Amino acid sequence: MDRVSSFDEPLKKLLGGATAKVMAEHLDLHTVGDLLHHYPRRYEERGKLTALADLPLDEHVTVVAQVADARILMFNNGRGKRLEVTLTDGSGRLQLVFFGHGVHKPHKELLPGRQAMFAGKVSVFNRKMQLAHPTYQLLDASDADEATEAVDAFAGRLLPIYPACKQLDSWRIAKAVDAVLPSAQDAVDPLPAALREGRGFTPLPEALLKVHRPQTKADIEDAKARLKWDEAFVLQVALARRRYADTQLPAAARRPVADGLLDAFDAKLPFTLTEGQEKVSKEIFDDLATEHPMHRLLQGEVGSGKTMVALRAMLAVVDAGGQAAMLAPTEVLAQQHHRSITEMMGELAEGGMLGGSDRGTKVVLLTGSMGTAARRQALLDLVTGEAGIVIGTHALIEDKVQFHDLGLVVVDEQHRFGVEQRDALRSKGKQPPHLLVMTATPIPRTVAMTVFGDLETSVLDQLPAGRSPIASHVVPAKDKPHFLARAWERVREEVENGHQAYVVCPRIGDDAEDEKKGKAKKKATEEDPEKRPPLAVLEIADELRKGALAGLSVEVLHGRMHPDEKDDVMRRFAAGDVDVLVATTVIEVGVNVPNATAMVIMDADRFGVSQLHQLRGRVGRGSAPGLCLLVSEAHEASPARARLSAVAATLDGFELSRIDLEQRREGDVLGQAQSGVRSSLRMLTVIDDEEVIAAAREKAVAIVAADPELEHLPELRTVLAALLDKDREEYLDKG
Repeated sequence: MDRVSSFDEPLKKLLGGATAKVMAEHLDLHTVGDLLHHYPRRYEERGKLTALADLPLDEHVTVVAQVADARILMFNNGRGKRLEVTLTDGSGRLQLVFFGHGVHKPHKELLPGRQAMFAGKVSVFNRKMQLAHPTYQLLDASDADEATEAVDAFAGRLLPIYPACKQLDSWRIAKAVDAVLPSAQDAVDPLPAALREGRGFTPLPEALLKVHRPQTKADIEDAKARLKWDEAFVLQVALARRRYADTQLPAAARRPVADGLLDAFDAKLPFTLTEGQEKVSKEIFDDLATEHPMHRLLQGEVGSGKTMVALRAMLAVVDAGGQAAMLAPTEVLAQQHHRSITEMMGELAEGGMLGGSDRGTKVVLLTGSMGTAARRQALLDLVTGEAGIVIGTHALIEDKVQFHDLGLVVVDEQHRFGVEQRDALRSKGKQPPHLLVMTATPIPRTVAMTVFGDLETSVLDQLPAGRSPIASHVVPAKDKPHFLARAWERVREEVENGHQAYVVCPRIGDDAEDEKKGKAKKKATEEDPEKRPPLAVLEIADELRKGALAGLSVEVLHGRMHPDEKDDVMRRFAAGDVDVLVATTVIEVGVNVPNATAMVIMDADRFGVSQLHQLRGRVGRGSAPGLCLLVSEAHEASPARARLSAVAATLDGFELSRIDLEQRREGDVLGQAQSGVRSSLRMLTVIDDEEVIAAAREKAVAIVAADPELEHLPELRTVLAALLDKDREEYLDKG
């Protein structure tokens, strides 16, 4: 068996069909290599052997003792069952207790007179010492040597506790790992010898043995340090190779020209750009002037002026003879971008039209719901080059859409688009176009390095002058209903002062949605009367019109409305004809109404931290201060309330994204980037291991610069090929 193939050996061969099937279906483990990389999530310490007379409280102990008696007790009117076992070892007595389903096996096995080893944590109940649900191993009294050996193996060990499932507990996974552990010797070590020795790392086979069967706590630390580094390093090498490959692609350099569209636009701006906008624009213009495609991530706080930076980049490309496309995740956002960009450009957006500027260009909108005539005209403007800028949804990606000369693709809210969608748009250029990816969800540096490692990153962290602070408060609707009444009074006060407000709900509440969720809601409500369905836009709007906000103009906006209807509502809200807009999260990104000063988020605990931060960014966009009220029925001591308090306490999106990441599983955040990667991050945590990621990135960049094809590092190439087999390679394809 060669060195690689032993890791590729199907588990079925070594463990049998039934166990292998459970591992594949419930734990996504298919090969020996998969199981060896299924690391323990913690270790249980079994104490050294202790005499019953000397048991320390609150510590993990291991005892060898004989069962003196065992009895089943019923409680809770006969619905509950408890097994109490008394042990003796000649020096003292100890009680064991087992509950519920955990009663059956010990009841059959722990018979008076049987000798066994028991491990657990000592506690006190009714002034007696006890072990609750200890693990145990029966000893065969007839073979004294075997019993001594078993005691030695059992006591004082660090027991690995594996991520398990209902069908396969940690104990059985540990046995399966024992069966494949000899294959650890065949591990292909991806680290170049000089790098491994320079950092004093344990060889990989030894690290795998130590992580699964540690003798000491130092073994665990050694193994973790090595395995974390491997994950960070292999991923960073893959990203560095992508970046290198991109620099080898040809692209048309798009240099801004003097006295062109960009200069005309800058001259009519009624404000000066922030220092941050100037700096980031320069980074982008420098990239656009090179003859390989730009790959840049522009992340910025809500309201930091990313759209302005992106528009100036698009105008520079139009000046240089190319076209620019902006891809937005929803029709509402595409329409909003189109409206705000044409307003900012004025007559410059009416190139070729009567009254338009002779230096102008056409800015067209392309969405799935446009009428046939408007759509045909937009497609024609694109293919002839008449339109320099197009803003659209995924309708831009369809085969029918052709460009005269696509020079720049701007992707707004990057996390909403799949790899294939971005690729399809990029393939519409004669040569690969430049790519600018924007996100308003601030990403901690570590995540940016791990997920967007193939993109250069620019950060906008200043708010434009004249922006107002936003005050945020949690409204505990259940504990203090008068706080909610006061919230609606505050909305009325804002409207009386000439401003407007948003009310956000998690659900629409229309027939189609209700029918779909009806059964699930009924079941949840029957199981737990506390679990009411999330509040809905249509219901809340109706209640407000009749009650707390009677007399005000209250309208609704949600994703299932007809696009023309949505556009009409947004236009009237932007014009100030609507006082209060009750909406779903369709307003989460890009919607810009400077006169809207207040936002009430209903069932705020049902939204994520980053989403709340995004929503809050819709207010305080003008000169009047913003107010965001987070309404929740969550209990004061619950994690949900802690999350809301964190959002209320800071306006720093980077700080909130860290909190968000600490509270959610890594996979949720890495999402698309990590999906389908066979050796996804199992040991590395992107928030805690910033130094490891940064150091691994530095080494990876240096190695790829010196040897792009990794010709002198065949082991590293082998491991990369296994990580990124063909159908998984595209997860890195961010642009």
